[in-house]
Amino acid sequence: MKSFSLLPSRQELALILVTVFWGGTFFVVHLAMQHAGPLFFVGLRFSWAGVLSLALCRGHMRGITRQELWAGLLIGISIFLGYGLQTYGLQTITGSQSAFITALYVPMVPLVQWLVMGRPPHLMSWIGITLAFAGLICLSGPQAGSLSLGPGEIATLLCAVAVAGEILLIGRFAGRVDSRRVTVVQLLVAGLLSLVMMPVAGEAIPAFSWYWALPVLIMGLMSMVIQLTMNWAQKTVSPTRATVIYTGEPVWGGVVGRIAGDRLPALAIFGGALIVAGVLVSELKFTPKKATQPAQS
Repeated sequence: MKSFSLLPSRQELALILVTVFWGGTFFVVHLAMQHAGPLFFVGLRFSWAGVLSLALCRGHMRGITRQELWAGLLIGISIFLGYGLQTYGLQTITGSQSAFITALYVPMVPLVQWLVMGRPPHLMSWIGITLAFAGLICLSGPQAGSLSLGPGEIATLLCAVAVAGEILLIGRFAGRVDSRRVTVVQLLVAGLLSLVMMPVAGEAIPAFSWYWALPVLIMGLMSMVIQLTMNWAQKTVSPTRATVIYTGEPVWGGVVGRIAGDRLPALAIFGGALIVAGVLVSELKFTPKKATQPAQS
């Protein structure tokens, strides 16, 4: 008989802690964007994280397979798109807004899965998507009931699509690859691809400033710790349970933003609450009870 405990496990506590730090990064990046471009910041952040993870996991890199390289490449591209778009959006929207819009990746996962794999979302996913979309309308601007999206909101919305793709890619390769090797590859790919794309986007290297250098150093370290912690913890924590924990990310992002001076209007706060509700509802699944068979005499 399995034991039951109301207290979270070590793995769940680790994910909760990761979520708290994760939520706080939105405000930090928002400040850094006043002194550096998005591709430069993302490139240095993930290159630094990749170098740190390579140093930590170098003993496990021997014998890396083509499948692990391929998995790391695809996930790295999705990370580049997700964080690049999110960081671009943070140039014009607040950390609180970014946190809530990014959380739309959860209800978007079944939509992307439907488009790519032909699996239609279940009823609770549709309800969650509807709630989250209503929340986006409330959060997007002062015009109540109208979807008024600026460049920052649109970029962050596309970021949520990229993160949904990342979730599906991780699920596709999970159990068939060494998570440490893939983590190293995906971080390096995301970082180097961001730096390579700087000339294409017309982004110049900024003048040195501790306002972007210190966040790069701290968040590069955090990115490595977060990725390794998630890969370790989700071996025993179910995806549904992990998603419920991750729902706290925009909440913590809003809390940190509020402490730092973000003042969202009441309608926007209500929209954020709808998005969180949509995230939670989309993870609910109800299965009909099987009819009990009469006992045989």
